[in-house]
Amino acid sequence: MKSLNVLFILLAITLWQCTPASQRSNLKFSISFTQEMSDQAQDGRLLIMLSNNDASEPRFQINDGLKAQLVFGVDVEGMQPGQEIIIDEDAFGFPFRSIADIPAGTYYAQALINRYETFKLKTGHTVKLPPDQGEGQQWNRKPGNFYSQPVKLELDPAKGKTISIKMDQKIPPIKKPEDTKYIKHIEIESKMLSEFWGRPMTLGAHVLLPEGFEEHPNAKYPLMIYHGHFPSDFGGFRTEPPDPNMDTTDYSARFGIYGYKKIEQQEAYNFYKQWISKNFPRFIVIEIQHATPYYDDSYAVNSASMGPYGDAIMKELVPEIESRFRGIGEGWARFTYGGSTGGWEALAVQMFYPDDFNGCFAACPDPIDFRSFCLVDIYKDKNAYYYDSDFKKLPRPAHRDYLGQIQSTMAEANHYELALGTKTRSGQQWDIWEAVYSPQGEDGYPKRLFDKETGDIDPSVAAYWKENYDLRHILERDWATLGPKLQGKIHIYCGDMDNYYLNNAVYQMEEFLKKTDTPFYKGEVDYGDRAEHCWNGDHENPNYISRLRYNTMYLPKILKRISESAPAGADLKSWRY
Repeated sequence: MKSLNVLFILLAITLWQCTPASQRSNLKFSISFTQEMSDQAQDGRLLIMLSNNDASEPRFQINDGLKAQLVFGVDVEGMQPGQEIIIDEDAFGFPFRSIADIPAGTYYAQALINRYETFKLKTGHTVKLPPDQGEGQQWNRKPGNFYSQPVKLELDPAKGKTISIKMDQKIPPIKKPEDTKYIKHIEIESKMLSEFWGRPMTLGAHVLLPEGFEEHPNAKYPLMIYHGHFPSDFGGFRTEPPDPNMDTTDYSARFGIYGYKKIEQQEAYNFYKQWISKNFPRFIVIEIQHATPYYDDSYAVNSASMGPYGDAIMKELVPEIESRFRGIGEGWARFTYGGSTGGWEALAVQMFYPDDFNGCFAACPDPIDFRSFCLVDIYKDKNAYYYDSDFKKLPRPAHRDYLGQIQSTMAEANHYELALGTKTRSGQQWDIWEAVYSPQGEDGYPKRLFDKETGDIDPSVAAYWKENYDLRHILERDWATLGPKLQGKIHIYCGDMDNYYLNNAVYQMEEFLKKTDTPFYKGEVDYGDRAEHCWNGDHENPNYISRLRYNTMYLPKILKRISESAPAGADLKSWRY
C-alpha cells in the first residue's frame, strides 16, 4: 500500500512538472484606481505593461514589432474606486500569451485603463467603447485614462507573487489648435452620427485657406481633401524657416537618416513659399477629423457598426466648409488624395460618391482587392494566420522591409490587438477593418472576419465584405454604371515592396482596369521600384521627401483635369489670381 502511495505521489509530481507554466504560476498583479481619479465605477480594458528598459514609460513601448514589450489585458465592468482587480495567468497577453510565460528578470511595470462609455445605438444595441477625446484614438495618450507611474520590479513567475499597483495619474486634456491667417479649424455636430450613436457626435476639419482669401472676397475655390489618419492640426505647412541651429542628431529608423525633423520643417516651409507665390493656383485644402469610438478615423464610408460617416462627411461637413470658406461646391471642382488608409479612402469616396469628385489620387492604399487582403485571400483561404498545408504550420507575414525582412506575422499583429481589447476594441488596424467592413453582430459589435485567437476565417463575413467594400469587385460588378462617371478619375500608386504587401491588391486592381471598355478607365496605376509603404508616384525623390509633398505633387494633373472636364460656364478664373 505504501509503495502504491509513493507511485501516486511520483505521478503527481511528474504531471505538475509537465504542466505548462501558464497553468502553474502564482504571479499576479492587483490593480486599483484611487478616489482622486474618480468616484464613479469604470468600464474598460485594464492593462498591465512590462518593459525590460526605462527608455520611456512602458505604455509608449507597446507594439507588435521586434522591439515589442509586454502587455496583458482584461475587460472590466463596474470597477469601483479602490477595488482591486487581479490580472494573472489567465489574462490575454502579447508577445507572451500569459504572465506565467515571461522570463524571470528586472522589469518596469505600469498599469492603465482605457475607459469605455456606454452607447445606445440606433440599431437597438448597447455597446461599450472608448470615445475619442481629441487625441485620435490613442489609448496610451487618451485624455481621461487612468494610469500608474512605472515601478521597477524583480519578477519570477515560477516563484509567484502578488504585486499591488495603484493608478493615481490621469492623462490631461489636449489643447485645441488655434486659428492662424491661413489655417482655420471647424467642428460641427453631426445630426446623422448623433442619431446613430445615441449621443452628440462631432466632425471636424483643419482648413488651409489660399493666399489672398481676404483680399478677394468674390473668389470661389476648388476643394482638395487630403485623407489620412487623425490630424492634430494641419500638417506640413510652416510660415517660418527651420532654426539654422536646430539639432540634427535625431535619427529616423524608418528612413535611415539623421536630422529628419529639420527636413520636415524645411519641406513645410517650402510648401508655404509655394502656397503664397505668384500664379500659384488657389485651392482650399482640408484634413478631416473623423475619429470614431473604434479608430482614429472612420474610413469615410457608411458602415453597419459605425454609422453613416460617409454621408455625414459629404452631406454635412463638406457643404458647411464650402459655404463658410467660399468653395465652388460642385463635383468638377473637388479632388481627393491620400496615402495608406487615406489612399483607400480617396478611392472609396470617389467610387461611392462618383459625381461629387473629379479625381482621386490613391497612394499605397489599404487592400483594394480582398483576394489580397495583405497576404490573405479571404474568399479561398481557410485561415488568416497560417498558409494552407497538410503538415507544415507556416505563419503568414504581416510586415516586411524593402529587402523582405519580416518584423511581425499576422498572428502576432492580431494577438497584440486582442491583448489591447476584445470585441474589435483595440483601436488598431486589423480591428478597424472589421469595424468598417463587417456586418453588425447580435451583440452590437462587428462580426469577426476571422477568429482572433486561431485565425479561422468566417466565409459568411467574407461574402459581406466582398459585396460592400471590396473596391475592385465593386468596380467590376458595377462598371456599366460607374465606369462613365469615373473615366479619367482613378490614379493609384504603390511601392512594389510595400511593407504591408499592399501592392498585391493594386496589381489585381490594375489587371481589371486595363481590361475595361465602354468606357476605358483612362486613369493611371504606377509602381515604385523597391519602394516601401507610402510611395505616392514620385520617381525623382526618395520616399521620405515625397511623402511630405502630397498637397502639391498632384496639382499639375488636377489642373489638367479641370481644364479638360469643367462644364461650360464653370468658374475657371476667380481663383487664378
